[in-house]
Amino acid sequence: MSDQQSNNTEINRKSFLVKLSLGLAGLSAALVSVPIISALLAPLLEPDKEKWRTVGTLSDFPANSTKLVTFENADPKPYAGVTAQTAAWLRRNEKNEFAAFAVNCTHLGCPVRWEDKAQLFMCPCHGGVYYKDGTVAAGPPPKPLTKYQVRISNKEVQIKTSPLHITNITA
Repeated sequence: MSDQQSNNTEINRKSFLVKLSLGLAGLSAALVSVPIISALLAPLLEPDKEKWRTVGTLSDFPANSTKLVTFENADPKPYAGVTAQTAAWLRRNEKNEFAAFAVNCTHLGCPVRWEDKAQLFMCPCHGGVYYKDGTVAAGPPPKPLTKYQVRISNKEVQIKTSPLHITNITA
C-alpha cells in the first residue's frame, strides 16, 4: 500500500476531534432533553390522582369549630418522607355542613392560621385576612382560600385531594 492510499484511509486528528465533539454534544443534548420531555408528557400519561382521604370521624369535629387536619399528599413520591404530608383547615358549621380550605394564602403561599376568637383566618406574612367561609376580608390576597371537596362516608369525614399544579398558583 502506498503512502498516498494510507493517508486517504486514515482519519486525521482534526476530523476525529470534530466527530468526537459532535457526538458528545448530541449525547449531552439527548440527556438534557429526557427530563424536560418526561415533565411535559407526565400529566398526559399518569392516571387521575384525585383521592378521598379520611381526616377524622364526625364526633372529632364539634359544630361551629375549625380544626387543622393533616393527610397524605395526593401524589407522594417514595423519597418524600415528611413532605408527603399536607394539611387543611376543616370547618363544621351549625348545620353540620363541612368546608375544607387549603392552609396556604392565595397571595404568596404562606401558611394561614385560624384565630378562633376573631373567627378569621390570618396570614402572618403580609397581613392577609379571610373570613370563616374562606373569602378575602383584607390585605393583598387576590382570591379566596382554595377549597377542597368534603364528604361523609360511614361517619368518617373525607377530603378529596389532588396534586397541585404549578399553573394554578398566582402571585
